[in-house]
Parts: sequence; C-alpha cells; structure tokens
Amino acid sequence: MSRSTTPLRTAVVGTGGIARGSHLPALQTLAAEGEVDVVAAVDIEESAVRGLAATAGIPYASTDLDAMLAEVAPDLVVLCTPPAVHREQAVAALRAGAWVWCEKPPCPSLADYDAVEAAGRGGDGDPYASIVFQHRFGSGARHIRRLLREGAFGRPLVAHCQTTWYRDSAYYAVPWRGRWATEGGGPAMGHGIHQTDLLLDLMGPWSEVRGMAARLVHDVETEDVSTAQIRFADGAVATVVNSVLSPDEVSRIRIDCERATIELTHLYGYRNADWRITPAPGVAEETVAAWRDFGADEPSSHLAQLRTLVADIRAGRRHATSGPGGRQTLEFISALYKSAFTDTTVRAGEIGPGDPYYTELHGGAPGWAPATPSEEEKRTCH
Repeated sequence: MSRSTTPLRTAVVGTGGIARGSHLPALQTLAAEGEVDVVAAVDIEESAVRGLAATAGIPYASTDLDAMLAEVAPDLVVLCTPPAVHREQAVAALRAGAWVWCEKPPCPSLADYDAVEAAGRGGDGDPYASIVFQHRFGSGARHIRRLLREGAFGRPLVAHCQTTWYRDSAYYAVPWRGRWATEGGGPAMGHGIHQTDLLLDLMGPWSEVRGMAARLVHDVETEDVSTAQIRFADGAVATVVNSVLSPDEVSRIRIDCERATIELTHLYGYRNADWRITPAPGVAEETVAAWRDFGADEPSSHLAQLRTLVADIRAGRRHATSGPGGRQTLEFISALYKSAFTDTTVRAGEIGPGDPYYTELHGGAPGWAPATPSEEEKRTCH
C-alpha cells in the first residue's frame, strides 16, 4: 500500500506531561481513524518510557533514539523533549527519513532552527520538521484568517497581543526552568510564543520591533516580563505583552481593522465562542451575520494541528509551521530579545550568521547572559 493510504508509523520522543496530556491523546484519536500508528516511544528514563508503552500499548520502548530510528524506521517523530535537545533529535530523525513534529519552543536559536531545516532533503514530498503552534489550527483562527486575507474587514490598523500568566516560585524551583540553555527563554519564548505566533499568522509579515524586558520578581537568568512594539510590512502597528507575574491570567488578541474589531479572549485554548467581531458603524447586518458564522466548532488543539499535518504529509505539501512558516515566529522573538538587550530597533532579516543573537537569544548581553563559572565552581560541580 502507498503512504497515502497506510497509517503513518509514529514515534513519541519524551514521555513527560506534554506527551501524556496532549500529544498521545491526539495520536490515539487519529490512530482510531486509521491515520497514524504509534509504534515506538523513547525517553532517557527507562521506567518512564516502559510505563508509557505498557499503558498506551506501544510495542517498542527504548532509551536510545538512534537505535529506535534504525530499528523501527518511523514515518513521523513527535518531539516532546526540552528545547535544548530539539536540534540534535530533529536532525537525527530527518536524516533517518522521518518527518518531525516538534514541541515549542522549537529550539534555542535561529542557528539551531536553520540547521534543522538544512537537514531536510528539500525536495517535494521529502521529510521536514514542523513546530507545534496549535492555535493556528482551530476553526476560529481559520475563519478569521480567511476573512482577513480576503480583505473583508478592510486594512488591519492596530493590534494587541497579550499573554499575561502567573508562575510562582515553586514553578521556578525546578532546576531547568528560567535558564537560557534549558528552557530556551522566558515568557517571550516559553509562554507567549503561541499567542505571538497566532498574531503574526493573522497579521502577516512584520518589518521592525522595539522590545523591552525585565526581571522583576523571579531569580532566573531569563526575563519574567517583556513588551514589544511592532510595525508590520503593510504599515499596521501592534503591541505584545508577555508576563508570568499576572494573577488574573488571560491570553488575548485584538485586531482593529477599517471595518471591524476582532477579539479573541481565552487562556490555554479557544473555541469559536471565544472570538468576538464588532463591526464599524454602517456595515450591513447581513455582512456582520456572515462574519459571525464560524461554522462547525473545532477548538485549537494538538489534535487540530496534527490532523492537518498528517494530511499535508500525505499530500506532499509543506505544513504551515515548517520552514519559513515556523521561522518567522522564532525570528521575531529573537529580535524582541535583541532589541530589549541592546536598546535598539531591530528589523526583519537583520539577525543572521555573525550576529550574537543568531546563536544565542541572550546575545551575550551583560546582565542577561549566563555567568561563566569560575574554575573553582567547575571543580565543585564535578
């Protein structure tokens, strides 16, 4: 049978909370529909991977990614591991001939992202890596994206993107959190990335960013709050706010266009009812009614994106969050950090090889780059 009709043989790498709570349920739903077959699981903790395999009925469990790739030869590898290892694992999977679906943050730098993209074979139908940006794939986002692209609302003029969440000291007591090397960044990278990605997907290419970051409460290497002002290629302007200091938690996007205001308010995922369209005076009632008809409700979720990814793989299409479609969000976040840490405006396309922010999101900035341990500290650690 051809790949277009057989289930995609899928391996899950990493068996923590995101794998068990989001990825595995989505995979099991599509397995029941005959779209995928979960054939392997990998984790560095043998008890964890064997426990998941036994619970979920996965036939192959291993602590060795390379061995799994050689012995199982999966079609699709789902990375549910920390961002620091995404580059190495994604490149290994791509070189083994598998597609990759990688949890956010995609990887700690643009250099890492470009290395993963280069590992793909590049031809039509060849495997590639894509990123988990599930908020693009709910029915609400699809509906609003189509209307924006068609010009139904007129020109987008001004927008606001808000991810204001709350994380306490116990959250940051976990050793890998709040560190550039292991978490990949603060709320701009690890928390607000989904809302930022959706804003950029709806608004189109950005041209420049002016950012600000602060470490106000938590004893961490990264920021715990950031803001940005954005200018888009079409002239529209926007603000972005990311925080882990906000007891009244909310995720919000608002876009003011010539003929309407579009608002999305939710927390970790949305339904059609979470969107609101307010028309400008004079817009016909029948037009507004058509705008507000979102159709069947498909919540934003890992399942919604995975279903689209599988369809794209079968059709030999590039998935929306692969290649340039995923890179634009990481480039924006890199630019936000560079602007905040250098007190300058950063333009799209500016960060490339030779720029310190291309290889590390902190860019080596004083007060933000991790302290270099002394020789005595190194000996103590060993």
